[in-house]
Parts: sequence; structure tokens; C-alpha cells
Amino acid sequence: MHGHSSGRHRSAPSNGTGKLATKIGLCLCAGQLIAGPLLASAAEAAPAPVTAKAKPTVTPRVAEALNHSKITRGSLLRVGVRVIDPRTNKGVTQGKVRLQYASKGWRTWVTKSVTRTGIATFRVRPGSSLRLRSVYSGTSVIKSRVSKVVRVTVVAPAGSGSKVLAEARRHVGALYKYGAAGPSRFDCSGFTQYVYKRSVKVKLPHQANAQQRYGRAVSKGSARVGDLIVFRSGSYGYHAAIYAGGNYMYDSPHSGARVGKHKIYSGNYVVRRMV
Repeated sequence: MHGHSSGRHRSAPSNGTGKLATKIGLCLCAGQLIAGPLLASAAEAAPAPVTAKAKPTVTPRVAEALNHSKITRGSLLRVGVRVIDPRTNKGVTQGKVRLQYASKGWRTWVTKSVTRTGIATFRVRPGSSLRLRSVYSGTSVIKSRVSKVVRVTVVAPAGSGSKVLAEARRHVGALYKYGAAGPSRFDCSGFTQYVYKRSVKVKLPHQANAQQRYGRAVSKGSARVGDLIVFRSGSYGYHAAIYAGGNYMYDSPHSGARVGKHKIYSGNYVVRRMV
């Protein structure tokens, strides 16, 4: 009995150890089962290495051609642009070209894709003299490129000044009315706005101060009939009229007055050529 009892006491630790080992084994297994997916998820969530995007390496040539550098206002101006790959001396077949004009910075006028021969053709009708350039957008291989700047001179059709003056005369006798722009009542800038639009299709804002920024600046000694004149207080334009020659003008002067041919009353004015 004692021996059996002693034997049982010796086997008890062995059984306990086995149970503990089994428990540890389960814990390890459970740990492995739990940790496995977590590690896998962490690996999947890791961001892929960023590969630097290749930069375009080829600088193209951009050739620009005009059908005319001097045209009559309202005439068609054709601008042809060819983008050339220097490696092959052939036209670039992809990308776009923007035709831009200078106006307090560069503004895009028209955008076109190049053809299979690398050509983009633009047809525009400029209303006044301006500077133009072309901008090629580039591709993944070919760099963007800006052409040389070209100047286009726009001249008035023959007799434009006479047309302006003839339209101004038609409204002699019309009463002044503040804020009116025709056809039977005018304030000063409403009169000049109406006359230029009707006679030579030039659009002006309805404000004397704003009108002095339109057209082309001309010296007083070079003024021609049909030119716009804007009287100023300092640099602010407060009255607009149409030059009639010989120190006279057509205008709508003030409340209670009528459109007519009046003498230029001040030397503080600027001349702007609209046509």
C-alpha cells in the first residue's frame, strides 16, 4: 500500500507537467493562429515602394508661320505650328498646342491637338494688333516648349474714321440722359459706345474711364477723325467724345444738352484709336 501510494505521488507531477505542457502548447498554437493573420495583414498593408516617374528628355523644335503679319481688322489670320522631334526631324504625333496672346500676361485663345504630321493650324480674327505665341504641352518623352513671340499688326479698313463720324452725325440733337446708350438718348460714354458698335463693330464698356484703356494710344498731334478722346481729371477719365478734326468733337455733353459738334474745351485728354 505504501509503495503504491508512493508511486501515485511520483506520477502526479508527471501528469501535471503534461497538462501544463498541453496548455502551453495550446496557447502557443492559439498564439500562432492569432499572430499569423495579423502579421499577414501588416505585410499586405505596407505601401509599395514609390517609383520615380521618368521625366521627358527630348526637347522639340516648334516652328510657327503666319499667312500675314499685317492684316485688315476682321480679316482671317491663319497660324500654322509644327512640332518637330529632333531625333527624326519628323513631326511629333502626340500632344496639344495652345495659341496664346499677350494681355496682362499670356492668355490661351485656342487649343488644338497636333496631327499625324505634327501640325496644328489655327484660324482667328483679331480685332486689334497683338503679340502671339504657341505653347506645346509635351508628352511623357518629349518636353513642353514655347515658340518665339510674333507680332501681328491689325489696321482699320479704308474709310473707317469717316464711318464713325457719319454715325456720330446721325444722332445730332439727341437729348442727354444719364445711363442711356441709345438709340434716342445718350450719356457721354453711352454715345461713344453706341457709335463705335454701329459703325465699325468695336465693343466698348459703358464708362468713360474704362474706355480710355481700349484701342491704341495716339498723340494729340496725330489724332484723326473718328478717334476716341477721353477727358481726364488727373488720370481718371470722366468724359468721352469722338474727334471731329480741327479741335472739335462730337459728344453728348451733360444733362439738359444735346448731342452735337462742340469745341474741345480742355487740354487734359487722351486719344485712343479704335479703328
